[in-house]
Amino acid sequence: MTKIKFAIIGLGHIGKRHAQMILNNPDGEVVACIDSNESLKSELEATFSCPFFTTPEAFFASGIQADVLNVCTPNGLHAKHSIIGLENKCHVVVEKPMGLTKAECEQVIYKSLQAHKHVFCVMQNRYSPPSAWLKDMLINNRLGNIYMAQINCYWNRDERYYKKGGWKGTLDMDGGPLFTQFSHFLDIMYWLLGDIKNITGRFDNFNHPYTPFEDSGAVNFDFVNGGIGMLNYSTTNWDKNLESSMTIIGEKGSIKVGGQYMDKVEFCHVKDYEMPELPPSNPPNDYGAYKGSAANHHFIIENVIATLQGHSTATTNAMEGLKVVEIIERIYALKGK
Repeated sequence: MTKIKFAIIGLGHIGKRHAQMILNNPDGEVVACIDSNESLKSELEATFSCPFFTTPEAFFASGIQADVLNVCTPNGLHAKHSIIGLENKCHVVVEKPMGLTKAECEQVIYKSLQAHKHVFCVMQNRYSPPSAWLKDMLINNRLGNIYMAQINCYWNRDERYYKKGGWKGTLDMDGGPLFTQFSHFLDIMYWLLGDIKNITGRFDNFNHPYTPFEDSGAVNFDFVNGGIGMLNYSTTNWDKNLESSMTIIGEKGSIKVGGQYMDKVEFCHVKDYEMPELPPSNPPNDYGAYKGSAANHHFIIENVIATLQGHSTATTNAMEGLKVVEIIERIYALKGK
């Protein structure tokens, strides 16, 4: 079967991981790297054995054919670059968040429908064994009616992360911690428990004076499907991440999935149920001074290839990507009140 051809735009940590995961897949091929930093040219061409371009326009003008454009640029460029890919008849894999506004995401979806192309949103935490197990528990109604769910995300992001002159920490390219750090966990919440309403919240910026947005928040809401919810988050944890956790209290039992990256089942007590042994979770993405979510990007690439070859369907579609952005947008709208 013909290999799926990928072009990657944005070759930072995540873009390079995308490229490596494609190279590791026998049905994938990297045909181009695109990055505005021309000093990366020699390194990328040598590492990934493909031509380098400084703009997507230059790549598409080259005549090189790609089936997929992987968008790994700063958050504020995700929608723009997704649309460029779709306009040039490519399927799109877009890193979280899909955009920084619901309106941007709607434009991407509209363009994908016009072009008859897929948009795959990268939400790799769904592949972690505790997340997949929790989804199965809820699909099978093991907990009965859900009374309460609490999501806690306490991470470290400091001067090592917010480097002067970079895009991280800017309103137009970063957008804030719910977009950049914690959208994965809002995705898991929405994937498991559905939409939210009646949102209230408090926000503060305790020790990140170099960013125009909050570093901490406490948000309360109701789930549309029933039950109350809480989201507590902060990037002020000293030196390293503390936890990413979800606790669900239901009619027939309670579960807590915790650890630094929601990678461990810390508590499971459910009526007439014995907890199975789950496969080990992958380690977090390691960026040196700080760490991110689980290193599950190979599952994303496998799903993209299998979907385009007709063997599977997208695990995170564009409408789900839009919903996560829309929920964040509604939460952040509280800051203006």
